[in-house]
Amino acid sequence: MAVSDRTLRRFAWAAWWFLPAMVAVGLPLSIDERHIGELVFLSIVLTFPLTGLLILRLQPRNTIGWLLMSIGLVWSLSFLADNYARYGLLVNPESVPGPEVVAALAASSWVPAIGLMGTFLILLYPDGRLPSSRWRPMAWLSALTILGLTLVIDLSPGPLEDSPVPTLVNPLGLDPARPILDVLLVVFGALFPLCAVACAIGLVGRFRRSRGVERLQLRWLATAGAMVAFAFLVSMVGTILSDRTAYSDGVPAWLGALQTVSILSFILVPIAIGIAVLRHGLYDLDVVINRTLVYGSLTATLAGAYLGSVLLLQLILSPLTDQSDLAVAGSTLAVAALFRPARARIQSIVDRRFYRSRYDAARTLDAFAGRLRSEIDLDAVGTDLRAAVQETVQPAHLSLWIRP
Repeated sequence: MAVSDRTLRRFAWAAWWFLPAMVAVGLPLSIDERHIGELVFLSIVLTFPLTGLLILRLQPRNTIGWLLMSIGLVWSLSFLADNYARYGLLVNPESVPGPEVVAALAASSWVPAIGLMGTFLILLYPDGRLPSSRWRPMAWLSALTILGLTLVIDLSPGPLEDSPVPTLVNPLGLDPARPILDVLLVVFGALFPLCAVACAIGLVGRFRRSRGVERLQLRWLATAGAMVAFAFLVSMVGTILSDRTAYSDGVPAWLGALQTVSILSFILVPIAIGIAVLRHGLYDLDVVINRTLVYGSLTATLAGAYLGSVLLLQLILSPLTDQSDLAVAGSTLAVAALFRPARARIQSIVDRRFYRSRYDAARTLDAFAGRLRSEIDLDAVGTDLRAAVQETVQPAHLSLWIRP
């Protein structure tokens, strides 16, 4: 018996309200600085099911919408289980049943969450179907890897290092099966990232074969993924270059800001998927990319100019005054004066490098406008107009009608 669209929409709403309910139950169990950061991350993760709900309200049978809901469900369960175990083991011991078992199950909860995001969400995007029937074995292998790695982590004997009590021994661990579990952990641990890479390759292949709306949908996800990857790359480079041993009070503020931005960048993925699937503002992607390139380059240029001018003016003014207020004020005025010409120059470079056809069209129209101001022959104007339209719009057929 087929389920109606109305029933599916009700189920989607029920699933959505279940997620914040789990968060509301788990939140009072344990709150500290560490969990405030986790709460921020959870609020970002909840954008996945929220996007899924927006999709399912209009397309209740959309596979991508249900995948987004599932990702939010797994992360919410992980948050609830972690807080439950922390409450039963640290905050109020022996007040709730089975905190050790819940801690053991929570240790592997990241596997299905990241697995769904890294494999099936990419492999089935944007229409909810595999790129081709040849990808069916990869889908089964991804599902087997996610399930296998989850079970292996749950059953591996030894201390639960990620639990609220690091010395807690896994109550579900099977010590007699340790050799087999160690081998399976290596196998599934290697297959897990390989499946994600294979699914990303499938997305690239789908993009190369795509046309029209599907290509635009894939470009939205690719753009969001590139921004997330860039943010994490910058954060990783900053972490590697910084000497943590030199900071007794923790990581420096600039590194903490980079790490926060890299985590917050995750929100771009569900936003891009929601725009692409719902096709809201789908054709504005070129504007987004253009503005990102222009204002990202402009920000970096002005920041470099500001820092350089501050240092230079401090060196010049140091014999006259010990204060740096003049250097800061002069640098601020210089950067403010550079804003408009720098933006125009960077916009021209971006258009010429990445939007060549639009750049050539703008130059053609400017040249036509210049000729139009000095041309008095009607036939010459018509010829110039047809040439400009042909070069910029490139229509299949062109005719000019002049009212007598």
